Amino acid sequence: MTISAHPLAWPEGWKRTLSAFRVEATFGKARDYNSRGKVALSIADGVHRVMRELDRMGLGRDDVVISTNLRTRLDGLPRGDQRAPDDPGAAVYWQESTGERRCIAIDQYTSVEDNLAAIAATLDAMRAIERHGGAAILARAFTGFTALPAPAATREWWDVLGVPRTCTREELKQAYRALASRCHPDKPGGSHSLMAELNAAQEQGLKERFT
Repeated sequence: MTISAHPLAWPEGWKRTLSAFRVEATFGKARDYNSRGKVALSIADGVHRVMRELDRMGLGRDDVVISTNLRTRLDGLPRGDQRAPDDPGAAVYWQESTGERRCIAIDQYTSVEDNLAAIAATLDAMRAIERHGGAAILARAFTGFTALPAPAATREWWDVLGVPRTCTREELKQAYRALASRCHPDKPGGSHSLMAELNAAQEQGLKERFT
């Protein structure tokens, strides 16, 4: 697949959750998916849950892309040894044996690992439909997760922000604020995808230049 594992490749046209409306999840290690009084999940836990569900669907590693704002390991999966990104969204893309491309993306929780766990829980729930004899219902349900064309190739952060690669922190921040006022989906001409690209560019620039 030509989907970016990093930064987050949010599917075009999918609504984003504004940061002020994200909530703490109840996913934990005590049970497979939900647990009050939880022991917090790790990134590795979230990735494992997603891959386990996709494996149960007969999908191999090469058929799957897990896309987040976390830098990836050599195998292309998210690394856990890094600061939590400002945008905790996660999107999972896969290709079925029929050639159909699917996607589930969730950003309603405050951490990447919980959004990954939510994707795994969604996959598990949808497979339960099939286990109870609802194969046709499952096929119709998955139609809603058909992946749209892959996002355009990601631009370098300085190109997105319109600043020199050697810019100062203040120049970077000023460029971000000016563009955010135009790219926000609530503004005319703005969109969730433009804002996601801008957020990812700011995060990448701050990491590369000032950490």
